[in-house]
Amino acid sequence: MILYKDQQRFVEAEIKMENQLETDVFLNAKLFFGKDTIYIDAKKKIDSKSLGGTIPDGFLFDLSDKENPAFYIVEVELAKHDFYGHIFPQFTKFFGFFRISHSREDLVDKLFGIVNNDEELKKEFKKHLQEKEIYKFIKDLIDESQNILLIIDGEKPELPDVMETYADTWGKMVKIIILRKFISESSVIFSLDPEFENVDYSYVFKEVDENYSNFTDYTEEYHLKEVGEEVKEIYNKLKAESLKINENAKFNPRKYYIAISVGRNIAFFQFSKKKIRLVLMKDEMFVRDKVKSYTVKHLAESVQKFWNGSCCEVDLTHSRNLDEIMTVLKELLVPAST
Repeated sequence: MILYKDQQRFVEAEIKMENQLETDVFLNAKLFFGKDTIYIDAKKKIDSKSLGGTIPDGFLFDLSDKENPAFYIVEVELAKHDFYGHIFPQFTKFFGFFRISHSREDLVDKLFGIVNNDEELKKEFKKHLQEKEIYKFIKDLIDESQNILLIIDGEKPELPDVMETYADTWGKMVKIIILRKFISESSVIFSLDPEFENVDYSYVFKEVDENYSNFTDYTEEYHLKEVGEEVKEIYNKLKAESLKINENAKFNPRKYYIAISVGRNIAFFQFSKKKIRLVLMKDEMFVRDKVKSYTVKHLAESVQKFWNGSCCEVDLTHSRNLDEIMTVLKELLVPAST
């Protein structure tokens, strides 16, 4: 691929060594992930005995949502690397680490030590956490938010099948960004697909769902089994109220979401422990006008294209004022002719 900007011709760089890509991620972390994130270079900070003998490339704290921060183990890979010989076993160790409580506690201790001994890091955490205690914050976050961010320089054909086969690990925990670098003399352009703010809609999710859209193995119980009680309450209330409006509405579980369908899909629920990401197939400005008690997020054009129309995301973190959401859903549930 060639890019053109300001009379310059940018050619995609050939990344020969993984540490080149790792350096690009570290130096551009705020640009790639956002100003309200904190990135720690793991290989310079963590010894080889951590995480089951394998060291990730970084740790990412996403603090952009104060009520629902997120934690990521970051692994940077080259697409040319052998998947089953190199990438797969490394990620298997990360999954095992998250499952073992004493391993998580060991990492919490190490991360707290890193932050406590680095005045710049400590200052940055304090800026976001205010009066919250850093150690408790890190511990609670790693217990609640367990994600692995794979940053890779090209597509990997093995990923769709692996994410389908290992649904509870690869399918739920791994987020994927394709990072490409383009160079023209001393100028550089990077591209991310998807952007970090839309990482929950990783390209491989879309591909898998298209290939396996007729599978019936996924149920509401599958999606709700690891979520908090308030998340269940939100979903059950919205479902009950929706069926009062249109008893023919269908709640169809798929691999990565539950869709509401009335002949066409009008909304999609995606679940995490403390939050529902609700995609509403309605113009963003309309939704913002009706919904004041929840965060409404813009979705990238590529994500809207995947959902097949104009849409936006609402983050549901509490069950108060769900009537605002129902105002939008009613517009979608009731046929225009009635």
